[in-house]
Amino acid sequence: MLTAIKKLLGLGPKVDYAQLMDNGAVIIDVRSAGEYRGGHIPGSKNIPLQNLSGHIAKLDKKKPIITCCASGMRSGSAKSMLKAKGFEVYNGGSWMSLQHKL
Repeated sequence: MLTAIKKLLGLGPKVDYAQLMDNGAVIIDVRSAGEYRGGHIPGSKNIPLQNLSGHIAKLDKKKPIITCCASGMRSGSAKSMLKAKGFEVYNGGSWMSLQHKL
């Protein structure tokens, strides 16, 4: 049960986000365009969560995807959506904390 809760909250094994980026990962920031304009990780792509399903066909399944948002909630939803479509995807949580892990 505890393992399931940790997995749900993204508290599983540590992810080396810098290594993922070295392997060609793409960062998708699922916040609104206004939030993204207020600050974001350089090189990240802004696809608001509510628009993500319409952009899935444009994403490369050969590249890992790291999702991020303001707190980790929307990026968790994006991760689930992309994982269900066969992508290798990691929830990076908040964009501010993710940028320190790169």
